[in-house]
Amino acid sequence: MSSDGNLFVQVGSYNTNLQGGAGLPQDLVDWLVPTLQVASFLSKESRAPDIFAIGFQELLPLHIGLAGLSKAVLDDRDAHIRSQIEKHTPGKESYTLVAKAVNVGVALLVYARDSGIARRVCDVQTQWTGTGPAYMGNKGAVGIRFRVSDRGSKAGEVFTFVCAHLTAHEANLARRIADYRHIVSTLLFPPLPSSPSSSPTTMYSTSHLFFLGDLNFRITIPPSHPHVQTSQPYDVLTMLKDDASREQLKEFDQLLNQRRKGTAFIGLHEGPFWTFKCTYKYKLGEVDRYSTKRTPSWTDRIMYATYTDSPDSPENSNITNILYTSIPSYVTSDHKPVVCLLLLPSPTTASSPETCGPPMLRLPSSYTPMPDPRATLKRYIGRTLDRIIGSIWWLLTVLGAGSAIVGILNFFLGLVAWRWWKAPAVSVANA
Repeated sequence: MSSDGNLFVQVGSYNTNLQGGAGLPQDLVDWLVPTLQVASFLSKESRAPDIFAIGFQELLPLHIGLAGLSKAVLDDRDAHIRSQIEKHTPGKESYTLVAKAVNVGVALLVYARDSGIARRVCDVQTQWTGTGPAYMGNKGAVGIRFRVSDRGSKAGEVFTFVCAHLTAHEANLARRIADYRHIVSTLLFPPLPSSPSSSPTTMYSTSHLFFLGDLNFRITIPPSHPHVQTSQPYDVLTMLKDDASREQLKEFDQLLNQRRKGTAFIGLHEGPFWTFKCTYKYKLGEVDRYSTKRTPSWTDRIMYATYTDSPDSPENSNITNILYTSIPSYVTSDHKPVVCLLLLPSPTTASSPETCGPPMLRLPSSYTPMPDPRATLKRYIGRTLDRIIGSIWWLLTVLGAGSAIVGILNFFLGLVAWRWWKAPAVSVANA
């Protein structure tokens, strides 16, 4: 931790397009170094982030994720990321993995700097929920929560990170909003040891909240807009060429408009995402060429909130957004990764005396997030279906040498051959 109490938090998110171990380049310098270089300008000495949070969506092929076979990929991703972080940080800082969480293809890894707050991290919790059909995990969220003791007070502060993948396609705005609400009510954490209550808590019961992922909100431009003659993706492309046009384009961003209306992501803030180009949908292998099958959109986002933010000023946050950008050089996915460097405010001791618990986020009086009493049932219904469907799909893929369709064909051919072999032979004498 720095001498003034401010913490650096670096958050990254990447939809790797179901590629498993091949989803990341071997050298992550483009993703990590820009923020580290910015951090070095903020003080006389080069500084490394105190916390890294890295989220993934579509981490691996869907059938493998549904079957629950993600451990090897996630462990490999952890080792690779940590080696890159420690290689490129100023002073070659070392980091500890605070926790990792995965549900099907949504994964989150959080690291803390060994020479800083890692020594005071405690009460680590992980959680997951699915928002797919019947609560399956093809879409959903994972979360990591922990407490940093003796920060501002003996109780310290609570940090919560949530990585999500919401429903796709431009027309499904209502389903994305429903996904968010489902995550709030079912991504539930046990109460902290210092809490007098035994009830589960939502992601909002925290001192600092970070929400990241492929949220799939799209650009929707009315056909009547003077800059648009048709509703084809080419119209948006003409507005991506310069900062001024992108700033106009942001007004048609579904997420921004829903946040302003207070229908989703209540209390959360975001940096100027329009300063970089839309992160989706790119042609594979291309640095700067969009696919014409989808309207380019800022689907990949990072939002945040801290307990000193006032609900009366929804556009302002006491977290300083130092850098928010995408990384165009990654070309193995139709998404571009995003990264954000945040400077947290110094802790306020007055609001957290030693006799009290950690400070909590302040939300508008009109919004009270409530835990779903059936959250556990819903989550395990989804997980059971995940495992059944995923295991069958995985077995068919093995039978088909990588293709489930070929596997189905091979299964029926094998069934026919088995029945033929088991049929009693007809002798010539009986004929």
